[in-house]
Amino acid sequence: MDETAIRPARQRNDVAAIARGFTPKLIITLREGYSFGRLGQDAVAGLTVAILALPLSMAIAIGAGLPPETGLITTIVAGFLISALGGSRHQIGGPAAAFIVVIVGIVDKHGQAGLLTATFLAGLLLIIAAFLKLGTYVKYVPGPVILGFTSGVGALVMLGQIKDMLGLRGVVPADTAHRIAALWNLKGTFNPSAFAVGIATLAMIILLKRFAPRWPGLLIAVVGASAAVALLGLPVETIGSRFGGIGISLPTPRLPDLSWHMFEAVVPSALTLAFLIGVESLLSAVAADTITGCRHHSNTEILAQGVANAASPLFGGLPATGVLARTATNISAGGQTPVSGLLHAVFVLIAMVALGPLAAHMALPCLAAVLLNVAWRLLDVGELWSFLRRAPRDDVVVLLATLLLTIFISLDVAIAVGVAMASLLFVHRMADGNDATASDASSTDALDTLPKGVRLFRFSGPLFYGVSDNISLALADAEPWPSVVILDLVDVQLIDATAMAALEELAGLCAKRGTRIVMASPKGQPHRAFAAYGTVRQHAIVAAQSRQEAIEKARLLAAGQ
Repeated sequence: MDETAIRPARQRNDVAAIARGFTPKLIITLREGYSFGRLGQDAVAGLTVAILALPLSMAIAIGAGLPPETGLITTIVAGFLISALGGSRHQIGGPAAAFIVVIVGIVDKHGQAGLLTATFLAGLLLIIAAFLKLGTYVKYVPGPVILGFTSGVGALVMLGQIKDMLGLRGVVPADTAHRIAALWNLKGTFNPSAFAVGIATLAMIILLKRFAPRWPGLLIAVVGASAAVALLGLPVETIGSRFGGIGISLPTPRLPDLSWHMFEAVVPSALTLAFLIGVESLLSAVAADTITGCRHHSNTEILAQGVANAASPLFGGLPATGVLARTATNISAGGQTPVSGLLHAVFVLIAMVALGPLAAHMALPCLAAVLLNVAWRLLDVGELWSFLRRAPRDDVVVLLATLLLTIFISLDVAIAVGVAMASLLFVHRMADGNDATASDASSTDALDTLPKGVRLFRFSGPLFYGVSDNISLALADAEPWPSVVILDLVDVQLIDATAMAALEELAGLCAKRGTRIVMASPKGQPHRAFAAYGTVRQHAIVAAQSRQEAIEKARLLAAGQ
Protein backbone atom coordinates (compact mmCIF):
# COMPACT_ATOMS: atom_id res chain seq x y z
CA MET A 1 0.00 0.00 0.00
CA ASP A 2 1.15 3.55 -0.74
CA GLU A 3 2.85 5.21 2.29
CA THR A 4 0.90 8.43 1.64
CA ALA A 5 -2.32 6.48 2.13
CA ILE A 6 -1.08 4.75 5.29
CA ARG A 7 -0.01 7.97 7.02
CA PRO A 8 -3.49 9.64 7.19
CA ALA A 9 -4.95 6.37 8.50
CA ARG A 10 -2.33 6.30 11.26
CA GLN A 11 -3.03 9.92 12.10
CA ARG A 12 -6.76 9.18 12.33
CA ASN A 13 -6.03 6.25 14.63
CA ASP A 14 -3.81 8.44 16.82
CA VAL A 15 -6.52 11.10 17.09
CA ALA A 16 -9.12 8.43 17.90
CA ALA A 17 -6.86 6.98 20.62
CA ILE A 18 -6.37 10.42 22.17
CA ALA A 19 -10.11 11.08 22.05
CA ARG A 20 -10.82 7.76 23.78
CA GLY A 21 -8.33 8.65 26.48
CA PHE A 22 -10.31 11.80 27.31
CA THR A 23 -13.83 10.44 26.98
CA PRO A 24 -15.96 12.07 29.72
CA LYS A 25 -17.58 9.85 32.33
CA LEU A 26 -20.93 11.29 31.23
CA ILE A 27 -20.55 9.65 27.80
CA ILE A 28 -19.30 6.41 29.33
CA THR A 29 -22.21 6.14 31.77
CA LEU A 30 -24.80 7.01 29.11
CA ARG A 31 -23.38 4.28 26.87
CA GLU A 32 -23.88 1.82 29.70
CA GLY A 33 -27.60 2.53 29.54
CA TYR A 34 -29.67 5.28 31.14
CA SER A 35 -33.19 4.76 32.49
CA PHE A 36 -35.96 6.93 33.93
CA GLY A 37 -35.17 5.39 37.31
CA ARG A 38 -31.60 6.69 37.16
CA LEU A 39 -32.86 10.07 35.96
CA GLY A 40 -35.14 10.29 38.99
CA GLN A 41 -32.27 9.48 41.37
CA ASP A 42 -29.98 11.97 39.64
CA ALA A 43 -32.67 14.67 39.76
CA VAL A 44 -33.19 14.24 43.52
CA ALA A 45 -29.43 14.30 44.12
CA GLY A 46 -28.97 17.33 41.86
CA LEU A 47 -31.69 19.25 43.69
CA THR A 48 -30.18 18.33 47.07
CA VAL A 49 -26.74 19.58 46.02
CA ALA A 50 -28.24 22.74 44.51
CA ILE A 51 -29.92 23.56 47.84
CA LEU A 52 -26.51 23.24 49.53
CA ALA A 53 -24.73 25.18 46.79
CA LEU A 54 -27.05 28.22 46.76
CA PRO A 55 -26.06 29.83 50.09
CA LEU A 56 -22.51 28.46 49.96
CA SER A 57 -21.75 29.89 46.51
CA MET A 58 -22.96 33.34 47.53
CA ALA A 59 -21.09 33.13 50.83
CA ILE A 60 -17.81 32.29 49.07
CA ALA A 61 -18.19 35.22 46.67
CA ILE A 62 -19.02 37.65 49.49
CA GLY A 63 -16.17 36.23 51.59
CA ALA A 64 -13.85 37.11 48.72
CA GLY A 65 -15.26 40.64 48.61
CA LEU A 66 -17.13 40.14 45.33
CA PRO A 67 -20.84 40.38 44.38
CA PRO A 68 -22.80 37.27 45.41
CA GLU A 69 -23.98 36.48 41.88
CA THR A 70 -20.38 35.71 40.86
CA GLY A 71 -20.54 32.64 43.06
CA LEU A 72 -23.82 31.53 41.51
CA ILE A 73 -22.50 32.10 37.99
CA THR A 74 -19.47 29.94 38.81
CA THR A 75 -21.69 27.13 40.08
CA ILE A 76 -23.86 27.28 36.97
CA VAL A 77 -21.18 27.56 34.26
CA ALA A 78 -18.23 25.71 35.77
CA GLY A 79 -20.37 23.19 37.64
CA PHE A 80 -22.16 22.20 34.43
CA LEU A 81 -18.92 21.82 32.43
CA ILE A 82 -17.10 19.86 35.14
CA SER A 83 -19.92 17.30 35.22
CA ALA A 84 -20.30 17.26 31.42
CA LEU A 85 -16.60 16.78 30.60
CA GLY A 86 -15.06 15.34 33.77
CA GLY A 87 -13.47 11.99 34.49
CA SER A 88 -15.39 11.28 37.69
CA ARG A 89 -18.85 9.75 37.91
CA HIS A 90 -19.91 11.71 41.01
CA GLN A 91 -17.77 14.87 41.09
CA ILE A 92 -19.60 18.15 41.71
CA GLY A 93 -17.76 21.35 40.82
CA GLY A 94 -18.09 24.98 41.80
CA PRO A 95 -16.42 27.74 43.82
CA ALA A 96 -14.45 26.51 46.84
CA ALA A 97 -13.90 28.21 50.19
CA ALA A 98 -10.24 27.22 50.03
CA PHE A 99 -9.79 29.68 47.15
CA ILE A 100 -11.08 32.71 49.05
CA VAL A 101 -7.62 33.64 50.28
CA VAL A 102 -6.10 33.46 46.80
CA ILE A 103 -9.01 35.38 45.25
CA VAL A 104 -8.74 38.13 47.86
CA GLY A 105 -5.00 38.45 47.19
CA ILE A 106 -5.45 38.65 43.42
CA VAL A 107 -8.30 41.18 43.62
CA ASP A 108 -6.33 43.26 46.12
CA LYS A 109 -3.34 43.47 43.72
CA HIS A 110 -4.94 43.42 40.28
CA GLY A 111 -8.66 44.09 40.74
CA GLN A 112 -11.51 41.91 39.57
CA ALA A 113 -10.24 42.16 35.99
CA GLY A 114 -6.97 40.58 37.11
CA LEU A 115 -8.90 37.74 38.77
CA LEU A 116 -10.77 37.01 35.54
CA THR A 117 -7.51 36.92 33.55
CA ALA A 118 -5.73 34.74 36.13
CA THR A 119 -8.64 32.28 36.20
CA PHE A 120 -8.75 32.12 32.40
CA LEU A 121 -4.99 31.47 32.21
CA ALA A 122 -5.25 28.84 34.96
CA GLY A 123 -7.85 27.07 32.83
CA LEU A 124 -5.55 27.08 29.81
CA LEU A 125 -2.66 25.77 31.93
CA LEU A 126 -4.84 22.91 33.17
CA ILE A 127 -5.87 22.02 29.60
CA ILE A 128 -2.20 21.85 28.63
CA ALA A 129 -1.44 19.80 31.75
CA ALA A 130 -4.20 17.34 30.83
CA PHE A 131 -2.84 16.76 27.32
CA LEU A 132 0.66 16.34 28.79
CA LYS A 133 -0.93 13.78 31.14
CA LEU A 134 0.33 15.54 34.26
CA GLY A 135 -2.83 14.75 36.24
CA THR A 136 -1.30 11.56 37.61
CA TYR A 137 1.58 13.55 39.13
CA VAL A 138 -0.63 15.48 41.54
CA LYS A 139 -0.53 12.46 43.86
CA TYR A 140 3.16 13.23 44.44
CA VAL A 141 2.41 16.51 46.23
CA PRO A 142 3.59 15.81 49.81
CA GLY A 143 0.87 15.27 52.39
CA PRO A 144 2.35 17.75 54.92
CA VAL A 145 2.18 20.50 52.27
CA ILE A 146 -1.49 19.76 51.53
CA LEU A 147 -2.41 19.63 55.22
CA GLY A 148 -0.37 22.75 55.94
CA PHE A 149 -1.89 24.98 53.28
CA THR A 150 -5.41 23.59 53.85
CA SER A 151 -5.17 24.34 57.57
CA GLY A 152 -3.69 27.75 56.88
CA VAL A 153 -6.47 28.57 54.43
CA GLY A 154 -9.03 27.47 57.04
CA ALA A 155 -7.50 29.85 59.58
CA LEU A 156 -7.51 32.72 57.07
CA VAL A 157 -11.11 32.09 56.03
CA MET A 158 -12.15 32.17 59.70
CA LEU A 159 -10.25 35.41 60.20
CA GLY A 160 -11.93 36.88 57.13
CA GLN A 161 -15.43 36.30 58.56
CA ILE A 162 -14.87 38.17 61.82
CA LYS A 163 -15.84 41.53 60.29
CA ASP A 164 -19.31 40.43 59.12
CA MET A 165 -19.84 38.10 62.06
CA LEU A 166 -19.36 40.97 64.51
CA GLY A 167 -21.03 43.55 62.27
CA LEU A 168 -17.91 45.75 62.20
CA ARG A 169 -17.86 48.76 59.88
CA GLY A 170 -14.71 49.95 58.10
CA VAL A 171 -11.98 48.91 55.68
CA VAL A 172 -10.00 45.74 56.46
CA PRO A 173 -6.83 45.02 54.40
CA ALA A 174 -6.06 41.58 52.95
CA ASP A 175 -2.72 40.71 54.57
CA THR A 176 -2.95 38.97 57.94
CA ALA A 177 -0.91 41.26 60.18
CA HIS A 178 -2.65 44.46 59.02
CA ARG A 179 -6.05 42.72 59.03
CA ILE A 180 -5.71 41.75 62.69
CA ALA A 181 -4.68 45.30 63.59
CA ALA A 182 -7.56 46.78 61.56
CA LEU A 183 -10.14 44.47 63.18
CA TRP A 184 -8.91 45.52 66.61
CA ASN A 185 -9.16 49.18 65.67
CA LEU A 186 -12.77 48.64 64.51
CA LYS A 187 -13.88 47.10 67.81
CA GLY A 188 -15.88 50.24 68.62
CA THR A 189 -18.27 49.49 65.72
CA PHE A 190 -19.28 46.10 67.15
CA ASN A 191 -22.94 45.28 66.37
CA PRO A 192 -24.55 42.98 69.01
CA SER A 193 -27.49 42.20 66.71
CA ALA A 194 -25.21 41.02 63.91
CA PHE A 195 -23.25 38.88 66.35
CA ALA A 196 -26.43 37.31 67.75
CA VAL A 197 -27.73 36.52 64.26
CA GLY A 198 -24.39 34.99 63.23
CA ILE A 199 -24.11 32.84 66.35
CA ALA A 200 -27.72 31.69 66.01
CA THR A 201 -27.11 30.71 62.38
CA LEU A 202 -23.94 28.81 63.25
CA ALA A 203 -25.72 27.00 66.09
CA MET A 204 -28.58 25.98 63.76
CA ILE A 205 -26.12 24.67 61.16
CA ILE A 206 -24.32 22.54 63.76
CA LEU A 207 -27.50 21.25 65.43
CA LEU A 208 -29.22 20.40 62.15
CA LYS A 209 -26.14 18.55 60.94
CA ARG A 210 -26.04 16.65 64.22
CA PHE A 211 -29.72 15.76 64.66
CA ALA A 212 -31.17 16.07 61.13
CA PRO A 213 -28.28 15.34 58.73
CA ARG A 214 -30.61 14.72 55.76
CA TRP A 215 -32.20 18.17 56.01
CA PRO A 216 -30.70 21.11 54.02
CA GLY A 217 -29.23 22.62 57.17
CA LEU A 218 -27.33 25.48 55.53
CA LEU A 219 -30.36 26.74 53.63
CA ILE A 220 -32.72 26.36 56.61
CA ALA A 221 -30.33 28.22 58.92
CA VAL A 222 -29.63 31.07 56.50
CA VAL A 223 -33.26 31.55 55.43
CA GLY A 224 -34.56 31.25 58.99
CA ALA A 225 -32.10 33.72 60.51
CA SER A 226 -32.47 36.16 57.60
CA ALA A 227 -36.28 36.02 57.95
CA ALA A 228 -35.92 36.84 61.66
CA VAL A 229 -33.75 39.86 60.77
CA ALA A 230 -36.42 41.13 58.34
CA LEU A 231 -39.40 40.46 60.64
CA LEU A 232 -37.77 41.99 63.73
CA GLY A 233 -36.25 44.90 61.83
CA LEU A 234 -32.79 44.24 63.26
CA PRO A 235 -30.00 46.64 62.25
CA VAL A 236 -28.02 43.99 60.38
CA GLU A 237 -26.36 44.37 56.98
CA THR A 238 -27.85 42.30 54.14
CA ILE A 239 -26.93 41.45 50.55
CA GLY A 240 -29.33 44.17 49.42
CA SER A 241 -27.89 46.89 51.68
CA ARG A 242 -24.30 46.15 50.62
CA PHE A 243 -24.64 44.99 47.00
CA GLY A 244 -28.09 46.21 46.00
CA GLY A 245 -29.32 42.65 45.34
CA ILE A 246 -28.07 40.07 42.86
CA GLY A 247 -28.31 39.66 39.10
CA ILE A 248 -31.01 37.29 37.89
CA SER A 249 -29.48 36.18 34.58
CA LEU A 250 -26.17 35.13 33.09
CA PRO A 251 -24.24 38.06 31.60
CA THR A 252 -23.12 38.11 27.97
CA PRO A 253 -19.78 36.28 27.69
CA ARG A 254 -16.68 38.34 26.96
CA LEU A 255 -12.96 37.68 26.99
CA PRO A 256 -10.96 38.94 29.99
CA ASP A 257 -8.09 41.41 29.64
CA LEU A 258 -5.37 39.47 27.82
CA SER A 259 -2.96 42.36 27.32
CA TRP A 260 0.71 41.62 27.84
CA HIS A 261 0.83 43.89 30.90
CA MET A 262 -2.00 42.00 32.61
CA PHE A 263 -0.67 38.63 31.48
CA GLU A 264 2.74 39.34 32.97
CA ALA A 265 1.23 40.57 36.22
CA VAL A 266 -1.07 37.61 36.93
CA VAL A 267 0.93 34.61 35.66
CA PRO A 268 2.20 33.69 39.16
CA SER A 269 -1.37 33.82 40.48
CA ALA A 270 -2.58 31.71 37.54
CA LEU A 271 0.03 29.06 38.32
CA THR A 272 -1.10 28.99 41.96
CA LEU A 273 -4.75 28.69 40.93
CA ALA A 274 -4.00 25.91 38.45
CA PHE A 275 -2.10 23.96 41.09
CA LEU A 276 -4.84 24.38 43.69
CA ILE A 277 -7.61 23.49 41.26
CA GLY A 278 -5.78 20.35 40.19
CA VAL A 279 -4.99 19.20 43.73
CA GLU A 280 -8.44 20.00 45.16
CA SER A 281 -10.35 18.37 42.29
CA LEU A 282 -8.31 15.16 42.25
CA LEU A 283 -8.40 14.82 46.04
CA SER A 284 -12.18 15.13 45.84
CA ALA A 285 -12.34 12.57 43.00
CA VAL A 286 -10.19 10.11 44.95
CA ALA A 287 -12.41 10.52 48.01
CA ALA A 288 -15.49 9.88 45.86
CA ASP A 289 -13.86 6.72 44.47
CA THR A 290 -13.17 5.53 48.01
CA ILE A 291 -16.82 5.99 48.98
CA THR A 292 -18.36 4.45 45.86
CA GLY A 293 -15.77 1.96 44.64
CA CYS A 294 -15.64 3.66 41.22
CA ARG A 295 -12.51 4.88 39.47
CA HIS A 296 -11.96 8.33 38.03
CA HIS A 297 -9.69 9.29 35.12
CA SER A 298 -7.36 11.98 36.42
CA ASN A 299 -6.30 13.57 33.12
CA THR A 300 -9.89 13.72 31.86
CA GLU A 301 -10.84 15.40 35.14
CA ILE A 302 -8.01 17.93 34.79
CA LEU A 303 -9.13 18.68 31.22
CA ALA A 304 -12.68 19.35 32.44
CA GLN A 305 -11.37 21.61 35.21
CA GLY A 306 -9.35 23.51 32.61
CA VAL A 307 -12.30 24.04 30.27
CA ALA A 308 -14.55 25.05 33.19
CA ASN A 309 -12.06 27.60 34.50
CA ALA A 310 -11.45 29.02 31.04
CA ALA A 311 -15.22 29.43 30.61
CA SER A 312 -16.18 30.75 34.07
CA PRO A 313 -14.39 34.14 33.75
CA LEU A 314 -16.04 34.71 30.36
CA PHE A 315 -19.26 35.22 32.34
CA GLY A 316 -17.57 37.04 35.24
CA GLY A 317 -17.29 33.91 37.41
CA LEU A 318 -14.74 32.76 39.98
CA PRO A 319 -12.19 29.91 39.91
CA ALA A 320 -13.87 26.52 40.31
CA THR A 321 -12.86 23.01 41.27
CA GLY A 322 -14.31 19.71 42.40
CA VAL A 323 -15.66 20.26 45.92
CA LEU A 324 -15.65 17.34 48.34
CA ALA A 325 -18.60 18.54 50.47
CA ARG A 326 -20.90 18.82 47.45
CA THR A 327 -19.54 15.62 45.90
CA ALA A 328 -20.18 13.68 49.13
CA THR A 329 -23.69 15.19 49.33
CA ASN A 330 -24.34 14.06 45.76
CA ILE A 331 -23.29 10.50 46.61
CA SER A 332 -25.30 10.34 49.85
CA ALA A 333 -28.37 11.73 48.04
CA GLY A 334 -28.24 8.87 45.55
CA GLY A 335 -26.55 10.48 42.53
CA GLN A 336 -25.81 7.80 39.94
CA THR A 337 -24.13 9.56 37.03
CA PRO A 338 -22.71 12.99 36.04
CA VAL A 339 -26.28 13.94 35.05
CA SER A 340 -26.87 14.83 38.72
CA GLY A 341 -24.10 17.45 38.43
CA LEU A 342 -25.63 18.87 35.26
CA LEU A 343 -29.04 19.10 36.95
CA HIS A 344 -27.54 20.75 40.04
CA ALA A 345 -26.24 23.57 37.82
CA VAL A 346 -29.62 23.86 36.07
CA PHE A 347 -31.47 24.03 39.41
CA VAL A 348 -29.14 26.80 40.64
CA LEU A 349 -29.82 28.76 37.44
CA ILE A 350 -33.58 28.38 37.95
CA ALA A 351 -33.28 29.53 41.56
CA MET A 352 -31.12 32.51 40.52
CA VAL A 353 -33.73 33.64 37.99
CA ALA A 354 -36.82 32.91 40.09
CA LEU A 355 -35.62 33.74 43.61
CA GLY A 356 -32.98 36.38 42.90
CA PRO A 357 -34.97 39.29 44.40
CA LEU A 358 -35.48 37.37 47.67
CA ALA A 359 -31.73 36.82 48.02
CA ALA A 360 -31.31 40.54 48.71
CA HIS A 361 -32.79 39.94 52.18
CA MET A 362 -30.11 37.43 53.23
CA ALA A 363 -28.21 38.73 56.25
CA LEU A 364 -24.43 38.87 55.87
CA PRO A 365 -23.71 37.44 59.36
CA CYS A 366 -25.65 34.33 58.25
CA LEU A 367 -23.36 33.83 55.26
CA ALA A 368 -20.34 34.52 57.47
CA ALA A 369 -21.54 31.71 59.74
CA VAL A 370 -21.74 29.37 56.72
CA LEU A 371 -18.09 30.09 55.89
CA LEU A 372 -17.01 29.74 59.52
CA ASN A 373 -18.49 26.25 59.50
CA VAL A 374 -16.62 25.41 56.27
CA ALA A 375 -13.39 26.98 57.57
CA TRP A 376 -13.50 24.87 60.72
CA ARG A 377 -13.62 21.72 58.58
CA LEU A 378 -10.70 23.01 56.51
CA LEU A 379 -8.65 23.73 59.62
CA ASP A 380 -9.44 20.30 61.17
CA VAL A 381 -7.68 20.89 64.48
CA GLY A 382 -7.93 17.20 65.44
CA GLU A 383 -6.08 15.96 62.37
CA LEU A 384 -3.53 18.76 62.67
CA TRP A 385 -2.78 17.97 66.31
CA SER A 386 -2.55 14.24 65.60
CA PHE A 387 -0.09 14.90 62.78
CA LEU A 388 2.09 17.16 64.93
CA ARG A 389 2.26 14.52 67.69
CA ARG A 390 2.95 11.45 65.57
CA ALA A 391 4.63 12.48 62.30
CA PRO A 392 8.43 12.41 61.72
CA ARG A 393 10.22 15.63 62.60
CA ASP A 394 11.01 16.49 58.96
CA ASP A 395 7.32 16.30 58.01
CA VAL A 396 6.35 18.43 61.01
CA VAL A 397 8.83 21.10 59.91
CA VAL A 398 7.37 21.09 56.40
CA LEU A 399 3.80 21.35 57.70
CA LEU A 400 4.56 24.21 60.11
CA ALA A 401 6.50 26.13 57.46
CA THR A 402 3.65 25.75 54.94
CA LEU A 403 1.03 26.65 57.55
CA LEU A 404 2.78 29.80 58.80
CA LEU A 405 3.73 31.00 55.31
CA THR A 406 0.12 30.52 54.17
CA ILE A 407 -1.18 32.62 57.05
CA PHE A 408 1.41 35.38 57.14
CA ILE A 409 2.93 35.60 53.64
CA SER A 410 0.98 34.10 50.72
CA LEU A 411 -0.34 30.79 49.50
CA ASP A 412 1.87 30.61 46.40
CA VAL A 413 5.03 31.20 48.47
CA ALA A 414 3.83 28.65 51.03
CA ILE A 415 3.26 25.94 48.42
CA ALA A 416 6.57 26.61 46.63
CA VAL A 417 8.59 26.59 49.85
CA GLY A 418 6.69 23.60 51.25
CA VAL A 419 7.23 21.46 48.17
CA ALA A 420 10.91 22.51 47.94
CA MET A 421 11.51 21.73 51.63
CA ALA A 422 9.71 18.39 51.40
CA SER A 423 11.75 17.46 48.31
CA LEU A 424 15.07 18.38 49.91
CA LEU A 425 14.27 16.54 53.13
CA PHE A 426 13.14 13.53 51.12
CA VAL A 427 16.42 13.53 49.21
CA HIS A 428 18.28 13.77 52.53
CA ARG A 429 16.36 10.79 53.96
CA MET A 430 16.90 8.76 50.80
CA ALA A 431 20.62 9.56 50.78
CA ASP A 432 20.92 8.54 54.43
CA GLY A 433 18.95 5.37 53.77
CA ASN A 434 20.90 4.35 50.66
CA ASP A 435 22.97 1.28 51.34
CA ALA A 436 26.42 1.43 49.75
CA THR A 437 29.03 -0.93 51.18
CA ALA A 438 32.53 -1.88 50.12
CA SER A 439 34.37 -5.15 50.61
CA ASP A 440 37.90 -6.33 49.76
CA ALA A 441 40.08 -9.39 50.28
CA SER A 442 40.20 -8.86 54.03
CA SER A 443 36.43 -9.07 54.45
CA THR A 444 34.00 -11.91 53.87
CA ASP A 445 31.27 -11.48 51.27
CA ALA A 446 27.88 -13.07 51.78
CA LEU A 447 28.47 -15.22 48.69
CA ASP A 448 32.20 -15.93 48.75
CA THR A 449 35.60 -14.70 49.93
CA LEU A 450 36.93 -12.10 47.52
CA PRO A 451 40.34 -12.79 45.97
CA LYS A 452 43.26 -10.52 46.72
CA GLY A 453 43.27 -7.27 44.76
CA VAL A 454 39.50 -7.29 44.23
CA ARG A 455 37.23 -4.74 45.82
CA LEU A 456 33.43 -4.94 45.76
CA PHE A 457 31.02 -2.00 45.96
CA ARG A 458 27.43 -2.99 46.60
CA PHE A 459 24.65 -0.47 46.10
CA SER A 460 20.97 -0.88 46.88
CA GLY A 461 18.01 1.44 46.49
CA PRO A 462 17.92 4.43 44.13
CA LEU A 463 21.15 6.01 42.89
CA PHE A 464 20.43 9.69 42.38
CA TYR A 465 21.98 13.10 42.83
CA GLY A 466 21.68 12.90 46.61
CA VAL A 467 24.17 10.00 46.78
CA SER A 468 26.37 10.82 43.77
CA ASP A 469 29.16 12.13 46.02
CA ASN A 470 29.40 8.70 47.64
CA ILE A 471 29.99 7.16 44.20
CA SER A 472 32.61 9.74 43.23
CA LEU A 473 34.53 9.19 46.47
CA ALA A 474 34.21 5.39 46.44
CA LEU A 475 37.94 4.77 45.76
CA ALA A 476 39.32 8.00 47.17
CA ASP A 477 40.82 6.22 50.20
CA ALA A 478 41.83 3.00 48.37
CA GLU A 479 45.45 2.14 49.12
CA PRO A 480 46.74 0.19 47.36
CA TRP A 481 44.49 0.44 44.38
CA PRO A 482 42.65 -2.79 43.55
CA SER A 483 43.30 -4.54 40.26
CA VAL A 484 39.59 -5.31 39.84
CA VAL A 485 36.51 -3.46 41.08
CA ILE A 486 33.11 -5.14 41.26
CA LEU A 487 30.11 -2.83 41.01
CA ASP A 488 27.14 -4.72 42.42
CA LEU A 489 24.07 -2.91 41.09
CA VAL A 490 21.60 -5.81 41.20
CA ASP A 491 19.50 -4.17 43.95
CA VAL A 492 19.45 -0.71 42.35
CA GLN A 493 15.93 0.20 41.20
CA LEU A 494 16.60 3.65 39.74
CA ILE A 495 19.53 5.71 38.55
CA ASP A 496 19.49 9.34 37.43
CA ALA A 497 21.79 11.35 35.18
CA THR A 498 23.90 12.72 38.05
CA ALA A 499 24.60 9.24 39.40
CA MET A 500 25.41 8.00 35.87
CA ALA A 501 27.92 10.81 35.49
CA ALA A 502 29.48 9.87 38.84
CA LEU A 503 29.78 6.21 37.76
CA GLU A 504 31.38 7.25 34.47
CA GLU A 505 33.83 9.43 36.40
CA LEU A 506 34.66 6.42 38.59
CA ALA A 507 35.12 4.25 35.46
CA GLY A 508 37.46 6.83 33.94
CA LEU A 509 39.49 6.96 37.14
CA CYS A 510 39.80 3.17 37.13
CA ALA A 511 40.94 3.20 33.50
CA LYS A 512 43.75 5.65 34.37
CA ARG A 513 44.92 3.33 37.17
CA GLY A 514 44.66 0.19 35.04
CA THR A 515 41.81 -1.17 37.15
CA ARG A 516 39.26 -3.40 35.44
CA ILE A 517 35.54 -3.15 36.30
CA VAL A 518 33.11 -6.03 36.57
CA MET A 519 29.46 -5.04 36.92
CA ALA A 520 26.67 -7.19 38.31
CA SER A 521 24.10 -5.76 35.96
CA PRO A 522 20.93 -4.07 37.19
CA LYS A 523 17.48 -4.62 35.70
CA GLY A 524 14.70 -2.30 34.52
CA GLN A 525 15.34 1.44 34.32
CA PRO A 526 19.03 1.30 35.40
CA HIS A 527 19.72 -1.32 32.71
CA ARG A 528 18.12 0.93 30.09
CA ALA A 529 20.13 3.91 31.36
CA PHE A 530 23.44 2.04 30.95
CA ALA A 531 22.41 0.98 27.45
CA ALA A 532 21.49 4.55 26.49
CA TYR A 533 24.76 5.96 27.82
CA GLY A 534 26.89 3.16 26.29
CA THR A 535 28.87 3.01 29.52
CA VAL A 536 29.68 -0.72 29.41
CA ARG A 537 31.10 -0.58 25.89
CA GLN A 538 32.90 2.75 26.31
CA HIS A 539 34.80 1.71 29.46
CA ALA A 540 35.26 -1.98 28.58
CA ILE A 541 33.26 -3.03 31.61
CA VAL A 542 32.79 -6.76 32.04
CA ALA A 543 29.09 -7.45 32.51
CA ALA A 544 27.71 -10.23 34.68
CA GLN A 545 24.13 -11.34 35.24
CA SER A 546 24.49 -12.04 38.98
CA ARG A 547 26.71 -11.37 41.98
CA GLN A 548 28.19 -14.86 41.90
CA GLU A 549 29.05 -14.57 38.21
CA ALA A 550 30.62 -11.13 38.83
CA ILE A 551 32.85 -12.56 41.58
CA GLU A 552 33.94 -15.45 39.39
CA LYS A 553 34.80 -13.11 36.52
CA ALA A 554 36.67 -10.77 38.90
CA ARG A 555 38.66 -13.79 40.19
CA LEU A 556 39.74 -14.67 36.68
CA LEU A 557 40.71 -11.07 35.85
CA ALA A 558 42.69 -10.73 39.09
CA ALA A 559 44.54 -13.95 38.24
CA GLY A 560 45.41 -12.57 34.81
CA GLN A 561 43.29 -15.09 32.93
